[in-house]
Amino acid sequence: MGAGVGMPVGAKRGRRRGGSAPLEVRLLGPLAVTRGDEPLALSGSRKVRALFGYLALATHTVTRSHLCELLWDAPIDPRGELRWCLTRVRAIADEPERTRVVTMGDAIALELADCAVDALDIARAAHDGFDTLDTERLRALHALFRGELLQGLELEDNATFEGWLVAQRRRFRGYHAAVLERLVAVTADDGVLRYLDEWLELAPFDTRVHEALLSALARRGRIPEGEEHLAATARLFEAEGLDHALLRTAWRAARAAADGVTSAPGEVHIAAAGADKPESVPAAARRASVAIMPFVDDSAEAGVSGGPADWLVHDIITRLAKLRSLFVIAQGSVFALRERRIAPDEAGRMLNVDYVASGSLRRLDKRLVVSVELAETRTARIVWAETFNQKVDETFAVMDDIGNRIVASIAHEIEAIERNRAMLRPPSSLDAWEAYHRGLWHMYRFSKADNARAKHFFETAVHLDPTFARAYAGLSFTHFQNAFQGWAERAPEIDRAYALAGQSLMVDDRDPASHWAMGRALWLRGSHDGSIVELEKAIDLSPNFALGHYTLAFVQSQAGDARAAIRASDHSRHLSPFDPLLFGMLGARAMALVRLGRFDEAAEWGLQAAARPNAHAHIEAIATYSLALAGRVEDARKHLGHIHETLPQYGVEDFLTAMRFDPAGASLFREAARRLRS
Repeated sequence: MGAGVGMPVGAKRGRRRGGSAPLEVRLLGPLAVTRGDEPLALSGSRKVRALFGYLALATHTVTRSHLCELLWDAPIDPRGELRWCLTRVRAIADEPERTRVVTMGDAIALELADCAVDALDIARAAHDGFDTLDTERLRALHALFRGELLQGLELEDNATFEGWLVAQRRRFRGYHAAVLERLVAVTADDGVLRYLDEWLELAPFDTRVHEALLSALARRGRIPEGEEHLAATARLFEAEGLDHALLRTAWRAARAAADGVTSAPGEVHIAAAGADKPESVPAAARRASVAIMPFVDDSAEAGVSGGPADWLVHDIITRLAKLRSLFVIAQGSVFALRERRIAPDEAGRMLNVDYVASGSLRRLDKRLVVSVELAETRTARIVWAETFNQKVDETFAVMDDIGNRIVASIAHEIEAIERNRAMLRPPSSLDAWEAYHRGLWHMYRFSKADNARAKHFFETAVHLDPTFARAYAGLSFTHFQNAFQGWAERAPEIDRAYALAGQSLMVDDRDPASHWAMGRALWLRGSHDGSIVELEKAIDLSPNFALGHYTLAFVQSQAGDARAAIRASDHSRHLSPFDPLLFGMLGARAMALVRLGRFDEAAEWGLQAAARPNAHAHIEAIATYSLALAGRVEDARKHLGHIHETLPQYGVEDFLTAMRFDPAGASLFREAARRLRS
């Protein structure tokens, strides 16, 4: 039972049964607690107030040992001091009819679900997305930013608490900037200048706030002020070694636009996140951008550059760049910002990237603990977070494995967000990047109608950008699906899949997706060995390319090395445990197990594959025939009946035509079909 989120801002907080009103907790600014309209007296002990603030912000129960490490630096009796502090917290929070400080063995929680907690109100809004809120709600949230989180509660003698407090303050400064950015975008009166000044104070090196301010000044005819601001900003950027050329371009554009302005006087235009790219990069070639900031090293070697945390970040940047689907900020830039003590969220705004990843590394005895989070830069919303806790047998092997999983997760999360964002855009307004991700969204639905829609959007993408290799690869996949699923005449679709894969390679033969597309096309053409070569090339280019490992498993599961197929299937799921093609990863493993004669195992893996969303008839057929070979004929007939609800004539020859089993494998599946008929 963790601390609950606060009530919505502006909600009525009437008295409850028993005559008491819920608490209102102010964490932003000096800590303050009120009940109804009456402020409660807080303990004079900084440790008590720090404990209250930490528990109020916690989203889960906290162990006593963790609190002792957090708040005391080797005291004589930390648990005794913690008990004393908890009695003071209870005096503030508990009520005659309600115990808020809850203990469950070694775990402690402060229950505030029915209370208003300013920081939790903001965190909840950030999770839902500030861009979903109306102006009134944004202004109410803005009013909650009364100062730094737990202002004045620094514990300079305790580095652990200080580290936590610095990180949390940084997070809420990011939320503050995101709220201001949205208010600037929706405010159509002179109040926008107040929000711009506040945003500028929070993020002095964020080019977008300067562009927005220059635009606002130009629209109001305040040209001398704009010139003065531009000159001062240029000096500021030069002192920090930052390029300010884009601001001069923005000012010229703002002045030109102001001469023929037709918008509302207070309107300030802020481009969508990711749209502000250097002028040398055509809009059609836009890619989502990400900065991987150096991780904090909490191990014994902390403070020494070049340690395990730095190795890991170097590796992640290199591997992400190999995917070629993202614009990844180079190592030199992010490490230079680290040396200047620029926080990750501020660095993301300075670099004008769509996403920023940050994390920490710690050694605990013989274990390595790596925590990572990925956030949207403009909204400060955390979109993915994970902790990897592994036993260290061989440091490099463990780091390599963790790095692979981080890269695959970041790429997967960004791709999912970009797909969902593209679905909200009108089709006529899509650029090549958005059209490509719109195509991916339909492609992963695995139906004939969606495949046709995917083909349309991939064609749009290559029309807008003929150098977009992944769009050609996606288009190749739609023709692969037509042939594989029997949705169109097989031979012409195989030829189209092959030709488009070749076009993808011609555009960029260093993109693993191009080799992946060619590997699938060659498999369709019956070239097993050629397919393996291309798929292995994809993996060589990007070892964390989950689809490459999966497709290698798919091909090897039907002919070739069945044990290698199982390893590749397991590795693809390890890299991308929530992949849209997870049913295929599971199905490939089941087919390999059938060829190895391990029918009971094959049946269980086949059932898992068939239970996945979007699993098509061929996947359910894997479960059906595996069950029959395992002697579970009645269960197999139920699955076959389910296939026949949509495909009444489906039989084993349809399955074997879609797949490419060696003779021994094909005979096993024909035997399964015979058992179903007997």
